[in-house]
Amino acid sequence: MNDVARATNVSKMTVSRALRGDRIAPETKARILAEIDRLHYVPHAAAGALASRRSGFVAVIVPSIDNANFAETVRGLEAELRAAGLDLLLGTTEYRIGREDELLQTMMRHRPEGIVLTGGVHTSRVADRLARSGIPVVETWDLPATPIGHVVGFSNRAAGAMMTEHLAAIGRRRIAFLGGASPRDPRGEARKHGYLEALVRLGLGPPRTLRYGLPPLSMHHGAAGLARTIARWPDIDGLVCASDPIAFGAISECQRRGIAVPQTIAIGGFGDFEIARCSHPAITTIAVEAAQIGQRAGAILRTAIEALRRGEACPAAIDETSMSLEVRGSTVGEREGKDFFFGKKNTAVRLSRDC
Repeated sequence: MNDVARATNVSKMTVSRALRGDRIAPETKARILAEIDRLHYVPHAAAGALASRRSGFVAVIVPSIDNANFAETVRGLEAELRAAGLDLLLGTTEYRIGREDELLQTMMRHRPEGIVLTGGVHTSRVADRLARSGIPVVETWDLPATPIGHVVGFSNRAAGAMMTEHLAAIGRRRIAFLGGASPRDPRGEARKHGYLEALVRLGLGPPRTLRYGLPPLSMHHGAAGLARTIARWPDIDGLVCASDPIAFGAISECQRRGIAVPQTIAIGGFGDFEIARCSHPAITTIAVEAAQIGQRAGAILRTAIEALRRGEACPAAIDETSMSLEVRGSTVGEREGKDFFFGKKNTAVRLSRDC
């Protein structure tokens, strides 16, 4: 900074003000920035944050970046925030709710200007700390009943119900649910509750729910879970899976056992992963706009952060994103068709070709 100040014949304070974006004479600012480029000077971000009380970064916590949908959300968020000059500090919980608390303690020491969380289930300590922090918070991938601040997501209960209703609509009456055996995946648990609520509403029962494996759930869990499910309920004709990898594993196990899909058991998943589109048969699934969730969360945060920098309040935003039922060969065979609407808010049905 001393070199820049000497070369441009201004004080270090003026150089600092130019770097922070404060108002100085345009020609002076242009001269300073040109000299910074010539000298390849890199400002110290932490020092700048202390001086301006702006850290310039957003803390983001997701369960895992191995999950393609969460990775898409992070990419969408990063693109939106980068345009505002904001960086991401990313942490993963590996589906452990206590890990979220640990990450936030560390991240908040660095004074993030915003925080993005996955889901709406947190420890009371986390919820209380964030509510009192004054930092804009966006919860994603769910619609929590008592949000901390802003929300961008969809109803996981509705997703579970939608798949159950689809299986019932194609004539399935003995429908089971396959998901994880741990509360570490509250969104999967919410899909199970949606399945249970749909069974009651449709007059179908009794419920057949198998909880097997700890998240992140894989194709192995789907295969082993299918084996346990049909051992307990050999007459099932429909299966709602908490995710596409589980559904793929279940279909693979059916094929090993000579069980026809969808003729004997119709199987649906969640997430519209690539494996769902390229499986044979392709997997009927609930698709969500993963990248759009990140983009919209980023847009809300940009507005909130800019308002906070001006000393203004920013009302909490609740942004419900869309989801669609992608109907494929795992429930209706090789049918194809054009788009049509399911008749519910933020949902649609598409008859999709296989990969």
